[in-house]
Amino acid sequence: LPGLAAAPTDRLFFALLPEAPAATQAGEITEALRTPCGLTGKALPPRRLHVSLHHVGDFAGLPGEVVQRAKDAGDDLKQSGFAIRFDRAGSFLRKQRTMPLVLRGGAGVIPLIAFQDALGKALAHRGFRASSHYTPHMTLLYDSRYVEARDVTPVEWAAKEYLLIRSFIGKSKYETLGRWALSA
Repeated sequence: LPGLAAAPTDRLFFALLPEAPAATQAGEITEALRTPCGLTGKALPPRRLHVSLHHVGDFAGLPGEVVQRAKDAGDDLKQSGFAIRFDRAGSFLRKQRTMPLVLRGGAGVIPLIAFQDALGKALAHRGFRASSHYTPHMTLLYDSRYVEARDVTPVEWAAKEYLLIRSFIGKSKYETLGRWALSA
């Protein structure tokens, strides 16, 4: 209908992916919490595990100009790699019926916060609105049950690259549009 915007089909965001051993360990933590917490939600497959850095936007179709500006911001950022350590698991409260069960961290995410801030500045330089609030986390599953935060065996890895990802909304499918190495 005239005047109505098309529903979004594509989400663009920057993210870090866990190394394979960290993704495996995250899956083990998910399964270890399942029975004692009464969780019934389906665990995210290892290929979908990620740490979101910045949401670029949701769009009806893939906007080439936006993708290019996001890639330019990625090209602008020159940063060193860093260690990530998540050592707590618990649910985020949301208004929706299902809540994400996530890994979070304490001091082990300080370098991640600094990196996310630097990327936000590069995005702002390219005309994007930077996120004002950031809670580093990696979602493990969605469930209707709330899980109180608890210590878990730390999940650690070295961030060596970050990506610009296209998510096909509602289809559980990702496509990598850009990849940048972090220097040693």
